[in-house]
Amino acid sequence: MQKLAKIWMNGCLVDWDDAKIHILSHVIHYGSSMFEGIRCYNTDKGPAILFLKEHVRRLYDSAKIYRTDIPFTQLELREAILETVRANRLTSCYIRPLVFRGEGALGVNPLKSQVDVAIAVWEWGNYLGDSAWENGVDVCVASWRRIAPNTIPSGAKAGGNYLNSQLIKMEALADGYAEGIALDMNGYVAEGSGENIFLVRDGVIYTPMTAQSILPGITRRAVIELAKEQGIEVKETLISRESLYIADEVFMTGTAAEITPVRSIDRYKIGTGERGDITKLLQSKYYDIIKHGNNSRGWLTFVDPAPVSEPVADYFAKEA
Repeated sequence: MQKLAKIWMNGCLVDWDDAKIHILSHVIHYGSSMFEGIRCYNTDKGPAILFLKEHVRRLYDSAKIYRTDIPFTQLELREAILETVRANRLTSCYIRPLVFRGEGALGVNPLKSQVDVAIAVWEWGNYLGDSAWENGVDVCVASWRRIAPNTIPSGAKAGGNYLNSQLIKMEALADGYAEGIALDMNGYVAEGSGENIFLVRDGVIYTPMTAQSILPGITRRAVIELAKEQGIEVKETLISRESLYIADEVFMTGTAAEITPVRSIDRYKIGTGERGDITKLLQSKYYDIIKHGNNSRGWLTFVDPAPVSEPVADYFAKEA
């Protein structure tokens, strides 16, 4: 990871090397954190953050589920995210807002520990590889299941939840795959280690239900909306493992993964083994937003407060 200039911590921009926490912070011992992954794209109309309001709202939802009071308003945090991107002079980046339990007391009870908030940004390319967008990736069904309902709240994007994701990811990589797909406690398809999953059969898109211990992805919701705009039927339903192998197309979605086609699962070739027509169509609609800055749906928040006609480089030069 490339070191950048500033990280936002508890209301202040600090130097990258000074963004530190104590070894006895509650989060280190018990995984008591909530976070988001957000992308800023260098669109034709200037740098813009995709789904800023939606991500910040989900961060606050996650914190509420874990009885954590964030000491900033949602508006303040959105402004802090924009401030952090500007301070690091980035036109395209990954953004990580993080809420965590810091110092106070150790023990399972987190309520005596202070709540800290940080925002970091960095440059990040294609999550599943540079060629994944067009050529797709090879994935496997993991031996690790997703958590059962009423054990850990899967609707919260919390640090401790991702220990399960790490097991899925490491197993896939060890076996030569780019990603793993987890089944739910009943053996139905759930999601990837950090992505939601869709399959296409006879022109209909199928995706698991949010009640199956999956994270209700923001990109997932956007893809469903884009598909419906194109007149494509989308069904949220139970999906058997074998349905993956006989699908015409399979793709995965997420802020990091964007819309990534899957070319094989457990060495079964999916469809023709190439990116399918529906996947390609949805990618093109998504690309129109993140590349051309088409904001007709209000999904983008532009970073540059100057007029979009003003070159970004000139604006940053003025700030220097």
